Amino acid sequence: MDFFPFLVVIFTGCVIMAVSRALDLIWARTIPIRAFYYFIRFPGVVIHECSHILGCLLVGAKINKVVLFSKGGGSVTYTPSGVPYLSDVIICTAPFFIIPLTLAAITWGFGTYLGCTIPLEPFSLDPQGVTDDILSGIFSIFTENLYYHFNGWFLLYLYLTTSLVLSLAPSTQDLKNAAAGIGILTGIGLLVIWTGVPVLVTALSAFLRIAGTGLSVGLTFELIALLCSLPAVAWYGLIRR
Repeated sequence: MDFFPFLVVIFTGCVIMAVSRALDLIWARTIPIRAFYYFIRFPGVVIHECSHILGCLLVGAKINKVVLFSKGGGSVTYTPSGVPYLSDVIICTAPFFIIPLTLAAITWGFGTYLGCTIPLEPFSLDPQGVTDDILSGIFSIFTENLYYHFNGWFLLYLYLTTSLVLSLAPSTQDLKNAAAGIGILTGIGLLVIWTGVPVLVTALSAFLRIAGTGLSVGLTFELIALLCSLPAVAWYGLIRR
């Protein structure tokens, strides 16, 4: 096993976090009516905080206080428990994995029961797949549902997708809490690849396949949300001049 798949997963994760934060910043600064901004953010923030709660339950951490939504976002405070560092990584990065699964479930539901024409499989993380499959696939999603066969449910789908993508990235505090654990796990991954122990390499390969699938789902929906945000991006550029 070489280092390339491992580095691709790490790089894609960083890109997804950066795009999610950029989209949230754009929406926050371009929507003049704050109530509308909170309306857009509400589903994503709630799922984000519920992901933290699930992470706490998985590692046995004691939950002290939960704020599912407020003007400043949401929060989950907890008392650490379980394996040091690893439990913080699981809790703090839980939205990074739960939200793509939620997006995939929503896609399946709207495509199966509400008549939306949406691919049910995530696109490839391969560079050629990014330039061809993702861009052409996203274009066909919009044309099929808004032009050739207009479906009003697709507008609700775009709303939920955009809201979830805006809440995909871990917060600054989440990253601070998980930084040490992420660094340790990254080092372990690199060590496994370098040593080439068959059992460990097989386990790491399986993890990278699962992580790659989740990240490809997140990346796909981020591009959809970015396309939905183009009018806001254009307006943001005008008001910054």
